[in-house]
Amino acid sequence: MKKFFSLLLALALALSLAACGGKDSETTPPPTESNGGQTQTPPPAGDVTITVAALASGYEEAYPGMWQEVCDAFTEATGVKVNLICDKNLEDVIGPSMQGGDFPDVIHLATGREKGLTEQFIKDRNIAELTDVLNMTVPGESVKVSDKIVGGFTETSVTNPYGDGLTYLAPMFYSPCGLFYNAGLFEEKGWSVPATWDEMWELGDKAQAEGIYLFTYPTTGYFDAFLYALMYSVGGADFFNKATTYAEGIWDTPEAQQCFDIIARLASYTNPVTPAQANDQDFTQNQQLVLENKALFMPNGTWIVGEMAEAPRAEGFKWGMTALPAAKAGGNGASYCWLEQAWIPAAAPNLDAAKQFVAFLYSDAACAIFAKGGAVQPVPGLTDNLEGDNKLFYSIYDNGADAAMGSFAAYNAVAGLGTVREVFLDPVNGLVNGSITVEQWISDVKAASDQMRANIMG
Repeated sequence: MKKFFSLLLALALALSLAACGGKDSETTPPPTESNGGQTQTPPPAGDVTITVAALASGYEEAYPGMWQEVCDAFTEATGVKVNLICDKNLEDVIGPSMQGGDFPDVIHLATGREKGLTEQFIKDRNIAELTDVLNMTVPGESVKVSDKIVGGFTETSVTNPYGDGLTYLAPMFYSPCGLFYNAGLFEEKGWSVPATWDEMWELGDKAQAEGIYLFTYPTTGYFDAFLYALMYSVGGADFFNKATTYAEGIWDTPEAQQCFDIIARLASYTNPVTPAQANDQDFTQNQQLVLENKALFMPNGTWIVGEMAEAPRAEGFKWGMTALPAAKAGGNGASYCWLEQAWIPAAAPNLDAAKQFVAFLYSDAACAIFAKGGAVQPVPGLTDNLEGDNKLFYSIYDNGADAAMGSFAAYNAVAGLGTVREVFLDPVNGLVNGSITVEQWISDVKAASDQMRANIMG
C-alpha cells in the first residue's frame, strides 16, 4: 500500500500542475478559526434537520441500513437530525424536487453515472466549496478532517474539478478497478491470466473455441475506469494528463491510436448480448455473464462482490481480479482507482450543518459503519484490517500494477457538445453491435475534444 499511496500522490501532483488555474468561484461564508488552525464551523442554531441523499449502491446491499446508521450516529454526535433519501435510482428521486428549487443538503453521488447529474452541477458551478471542511474538527473527535484523509486524495481533478486549488467534492469510497473474472474457471482450464494484450487476444481465441466470450461490461459507464487505466498503461502519466485535459493533437498520437485499436478489437470479442443489457436497470445481467462462464472478463470495482452476493454462479466460482494488461511485454499493467464523492449543492438550505455532516463522514464511527458494507475510505489504516476478497483486491498495487487516478477535466456546457461519457464511452455499444464504425467514433472523439479544450473550466 505504501507504493500505491506514493503513486497516488505523485499522480495527484501531476494532475494539479497540468490543470489550468485562476478563476473566481463561489465561496461559502468564512469559517472561524480556533486553536491550532482548526476550523470550527458555528453549530447550527435551533432545531435543524438536514436532508442527505445517498446512492444505494452495492455497499448498501452488502450491509442494508448502512447509510441510516451513519446518519443516526451523526445525530447522536451533533444533535442535528437527518432526513435520509437512499435509492438505487437517486437521480430520479431527487431530480424533480431540485428542478423546483428544493435541494438536499448533502448528496453522495459520484461522477460517471448514466444521467450525469453530478457532472451537470459541476459544469453549472452549482456545488459549494468544501476547502474549509478540510480544516474543520471531525465531530466527536479532536482531529482535523485533513488528518483523516490520505495525502493526494483532495488534490485531484476528481475532487478539485476547476483547477483552482480548491476542493468541491469530498473523496469518499475508493476502489481499485480492474478486470474481474472467475478464478475457479481459470484453475479448471489451466489458463493463465494475460499479462499483455497479445496474450489477451490469444486467450480470447482459446475461450471462443469453447463457446466462451472474452469480454463483457455492465454499462458503458464502466469504461471510464477502463479507459483511464488503458491510457495510463499505454502512455504513462504524461499521456494520461494530456489526454484528460484535451491537449491539442493528443488523439493523433501513436499512444491514442493504440488505445483506439485495443478497445475496437475488444469489442469484437465481447458477448453480443451486452449492449442490450448495458443500462442502469439490466446491468447485473451482464455481470451475471461472468458468474455463469459466458464471458471471461468484465471491468468493475470491489463493490461487485457485495452487489452480486446472492446471484447464482457456476460451480467452483471464485472471484479474481487483475489489472489491465501491459501495453507491451515487460511493461506494467494499470488499475484505475475509482473514487466516489460527496458534495453539497450551492443552494443547500443548511450549509453549516451540511458541512458538519461531510466532516463526520471521516469519523472513526462512520468509517467503521461503512466498512461493514465493504466500503473503504481513503483514511489511514483502514486497509490494514481487510480480509478475504478485499485483501486480494486492494493488494493489486503491491503486485506491480501502476495506479491511475483523476478524470477528464470539466468544461463549460456547450450546445450540441455531449458529456465525456457520451463522447468517449457510450459509442462502445455501437462498436459491439456494429451500428457505428471505429473511424466514426475516432472522428467524433477528436471533434468533441477540440470543443472541450476550447471550453475547459479554469
